[in-house]
Amino acid sequence: MSDPRNDDPRRRIARTDALLAHPALVKTAAELGHELVKARVVAAQERARRGEIAPEAVLDDVLASLPRTASSLHPVLNATGVVVHTNLGRAPLSDAAVAAVADAAGSTDVEFDLATGARARRGRGALEALASAVPAAGAVHVVNNNAAALLLCALALAQGREIVISRGELVEIGDGFRIPELLASTGARLREVGTTNRTHRADYAAAIGPDTAFVLKVHPSNFEVRGFTSAVAIGDLTGLGVPVIVDVGSGLLAPHPLLPDEPDVATALHAGAALVTASGDKLLGGPQAGLLFGEASLVERLRRHPSARALRVDKLTLAALEATLRGPTPPVLKALEADAGQLMARAERIAAALTGIDAVAVESAAAVGGGGAPGVELPSAAVSLPESFAAALRARAVVGRVERGRCLLDLRTIPEDRDGDLIEAVRRCT
Repeated sequence: MSDPRNDDPRRRIARTDALLAHPALVKTAAELGHELVKARVVAAQERARRGEIAPEAVLDDVLASLPRTASSLHPVLNATGVVVHTNLGRAPLSDAAVAAVADAAGSTDVEFDLATGARARRGRGALEALASAVPAAGAVHVVNNNAAALLLCALALAQGREIVISRGELVEIGDGFRIPELLASTGARLREVGTTNRTHRADYAAAIGPDTAFVLKVHPSNFEVRGFTSAVAIGDLTGLGVPVIVDVGSGLLAPHPLLPDEPDVATALHAGAALVTASGDKLLGGPQAGLLFGEASLVERLRRHPSARALRVDKLTLAALEATLRGPTPPVLKALEADAGQLMARAERIAAALTGIDAVAVESAAAVGGGGAPGVELPSAAVSLPESFAAALRARAVVGRVERGRCLLDLRTIPEDRDGDLIEAVRRCT
């Protein structure tokens, strides 16, 4: 009489050490780390013990579950039509910037002069590129994001003093963080002037006194106030006897014809701003960074403030920023400037390739996103699918949007060379 325990399929599950010795997993462990691979092996064995997969399928299950890298972040196809999507990491880097990051990942001359063997100015290449991009700036500096740039301005120039700001510019910048609370945390006092919808030069003039450190103008980049409104231009504030600091937000360095109402760094400086702050990972199309431009003496005060060390960027950011400024057109600007007619032609080709699937090319409206150019619609084209595809595609790292019961894959935010990947992902959902 046979022992029923010998017929138990769980006895056919390969041992952990035997699986880890398989050449495919040995290679993967060298790339991703032994502990990560071992954890996936143990998880697959447990699924086999529960009868969820066959004992013979454990190795294939492990291989299918392993990530491409040791990071838990997943690369995704952004088919939302939002060019600068905050939840998807904002600006995708150009190939040149990605290559620069890879080169800088090891030892690099970030703070070293190879010619003399002496210490050198940190990130001088990125700073020179930034200064060249905005010649109107007397000096430039880089910190880890735009909120940090404002924080540094308040710490270095306004601690224990007053910052004059319009009530209409006391904005919330996302995830519950608010500009007034950020500034107040530095020990500065806010002097609010005007009303939510209307502020005049006389309001600023009446508020300025011996304790005034500077006037701050914050572009309300993630909302619009329409109707009976009034704001004061930068040039009208520069004669009030205190510096004017301007947060343009989106990272536009110079005027762009598609965004005539979006403020930019160069224009703000020409209008008389003493300092201008901006983001690196929005319309500039680079890595997350806070960019500071302005009068050399003020920038130097910021650079030498003790908190500047805590807010500085790493070598990878410096490498990506320089490559973005010196290299080819970044993906954000390519997406922004894409021709709607060409996008529709791509949508029609993709829909035609999805035979047997309810796929239709449709007109679409894309958005700038990232807290920039609110209300601006970018004519676009999308592939329209049944709504059920939205969740199925997300499982394959393709993120679209749902409108009127349909899943739209907007092509403005998908590089043309990824159309084949998009088609394959849709096919795998059927």
